[in-house]
Amino acid sequence: MPAIYDFEVTTIDGIRERLDVFRDKTLLIVNVASRCGYTSQYRGLEALYRRHQANGLVVLGFPCDQFGRQEPGTEAEIREFCSDTYDVTFPMFSKIKVNGADAHPLYKFLKSQKKGIFGLEGITWNFAKFLVDRSGVVVRRYGSRNTPEDIEPDVIAALEAAPSSAARP
Repeated sequence: MPAIYDFEVTTIDGIRERLDVFRDKTLLIVNVASRCGYTSQYRGLEALYRRHQANGLVVLGFPCDQFGRQEPGTEAEIREFCSDTYDVTFPMFSKIKVNGADAHPLYKFLKSQKKGIFGLEGITWNFAKFLVDRSGVVVRRYGSRNTPEDIEPDVIAALEAAPSSAARP
């Protein structure tokens, strides 16, 4: 089975990179959208990132248009929206699918590691979040309604925790 660091993603600027660049960081991976009722969570995600970046937190934003066509823009439009509206500085990636046969392999992996409500794998809406510890272990999954402020205690705990013994080399 692959480890989180084995996955390759494309930045919003079109650069392919392996998640290995985030090794030893605590990750909060979020499927995002610009025209969603939860879009204002960008503000909280950015604040969380700025407060804890020096301690090893990295928020990773993955635009997704699978839910109500709430992310119809191009990567350039998404980047501009995030920058101009929410001053987003955390890493953003190219638009992906999180469900179905065409789901990005990263999201297939995340969903297999932590099930959602009622034990289902599928992502139910935009702004679902996965918390990954410094060892690359998916430790928690949150739904759209869980705000960055709600989950900050878990983020802090993950930042303060020793690397997991379940980690892979």
